[in-house]
Parts: sequence; structure tokens; C-alpha cells
Amino acid sequence: MVLPVVAYGDPVLRKVSQEIDQDYKNLQELIENMFDTMYDSNGVGIAAPQIGKDIRLFVVDCSPFEEDEDYDDVKDELKDFKRVFINPKKINSSEGDEWAFTEGCLSIPHIHEDVTRPESVTLEFFDENWVKHTETFSDIRARVIQHEYDHLEGKLFIDYISSFKKKLISNKLKNITKGKVNTSYKMKFPS
Repeated sequence: MVLPVVAYGDPVLRKVSQEIDQDYKNLQELIENMFDTMYDSNGVGIAAPQIGKDIRLFVVDCSPFEEDEDYDDVKDELKDFKRVFINPKKINSSEGDEWAFTEGCLSIPHIHEDVTRPESVTLEFFDENWVKHTETFSDIRARVIQHEYDHLEGKLFIDYISSFKKKLISNKLKNITKGKVNTSYKMKFPS
């Protein structure tokens, strides 16, 4: 089931999310709904706060990057990179050189800005079957994972841009908060 994406300005996007346990009600259904919502809105990742849940859960599917010639060297890895991250924790917050990439967010539609992040990240997390993993991710996969992980920490990609750029987009952000934005997907705006 496709769920509405929570828009910028909703307090849930600024909360530090809570861990869950294996008894979390309807978890498998929630995971399926998150993938459905992500695909419906043409995203490559979505975190639980973006659907109004302040829990430590996000899903990613980097397969759309498979067609991008910038990632020819990891094309095979991207093709099948569809993952669920439950209760993730960063082991190393910054590995490798930092690189800039233009990011966007389903909760902040039509705004894209360059964000600098480390090229790799190591996470400890559970998958959808509650199998514990410790893995290091790099390239565009690390970028998407770090973006989604930030949502669980109450951070948004716009927190990484300069105060000057924030000032330039302030009216767009206000309009998103007021629901004055058109998207091809369902959204839930702050009251």
C-alpha cells in the first residue's frame, strides 16, 4: 500500500528515532508499504520518519543507478542492491574521501543541493529477517544509506548546505510546509 510522504516542517522529521524489536506490530507489512511508497514516488530510499513513524527503519533500492554510466564499475552490485535496515548504528562515521553529490528528498520536493559526504560508511543493522549484519558500503550506495540514516537522527540534507543557500530556498521550504507544492505522489503536510 502506498503511504503519504511526510512533508518538510512535520516535527517527526526532526526527531531522533527509536529502536524497535522483533515484536513490532505489522513490521513486514510496513516494510512492503515503504518499498511501495518509495517506488510510487520514484525514490531510491525512504526512512520511517518520512511516513510518520519515529522508528529506526529505512529501505533502499539502488538499482536505478545501474543505468548511470558514472557507476559502470559497480553496475552489477547496484542491479540487485535492495535492502532493509532495522536499528542501524554507524560504526565509523567517516571513511574515505568526501565527495559532493546533488541530493534531493521525497519530503522536500523540487529542491536539490550539493551535499558533501564520506565515500564509505560502516553500519551495524538487522535485516528484515532479524539477521544482524556489520557491513561497509561505498560509492552511491553509501550516499543513499547515509542520507536515509540521517533521517533516523532527525537530520535532513538541507542541514548540510550553507546558510546562504538555505536563505535562497527559504521561501520554497515555507511553501512545502504550507502544502503549496505539486508532486506526482501523495504527501502529508504539517497542520
